[in-house]
Amino acid sequence: MKITFRQIAVLITTILTIIINGLANALPLNGLTTGEISDSFNTYFVPAGYVFSIWGLIYIGLIAFTIYQASPTQRDNPRFIKISWWVVTANLANAAWIFFWHYQIFALTVVAMLTLLVSLLNIYKGLSQKSNASRLEFWLAAVPFSIYLGWISVATIANISDALYYFQWGQFSLSAETWMIVILAVVAALAWAVSLRERDIAYLAVLLWALAGIGVKFPENGIVTTSIWVTFVLVILAFLWALFLQRKSNQL
Repeated sequence: MKITFRQIAVLITTILTIIINGLANALPLNGLTTGEISDSFNTYFVPAGYVFSIWGLIYIGLIAFTIYQASPTQRDNPRFIKISWWVVTANLANAAWIFFWHYQIFALTVVAMLTLLVSLLNIYKGLSQKSNASRLEFWLAAVPFSIYLGWISVATIANISDALYYFQWGQFSLSAETWMIVILAVVAALAWAVSLRERDIAYLAVLLWALAGIGVKFPENGIVTTSIWVTFVLVILAFLWALFLQRKSNQL
């Protein structure tokens, strides 16, 4: 049983994405690291630098999936057939975002990020049909993309916030603190939607990781700091509820 062009495309674009992301900071691309550009924006919805280490976990998961899906035994996996080209699109969008970000074409970073988000949502939906999925597929496909989608959900909000700041929008005449509270309310609502609908603790764990990092970065900012940790507690409750629903379902 031979490997298909579809499987090869996933493999090649994954390698390309990882190489581009590595070189972006190793060179660095356009003389700036990804973090240096991020730190140039005076916005609240950005975590401490250590939080971005989650990309290491994301790429380990992506590599694991890529190797697994490339095996001849997975050639006719209906879920992988359904998502493969979305994975390719996600990889290309990720790589494009790096170039747009480092060359500070911020309007196009939003386009690339939204393309990546939509691709991951379609991958997530394709993998959610687990009726015939093996335990190995769960750990090498479903979990990695839950983590990836969780982080890109956060990154999309941050990216749009940065782009709006760059173009000096007025935040609907709201203060930066009030706008941050609005964003945190969206994050809390998203967490509970995922908890109730998907029971996805991996996704929710990523939101907790990001929120903790934002709280660490802004430890003494009054209402902003308070709102961050209140949201963190709300997401913890969503996480625990999803865990409870999972265990209850497994007992049925």
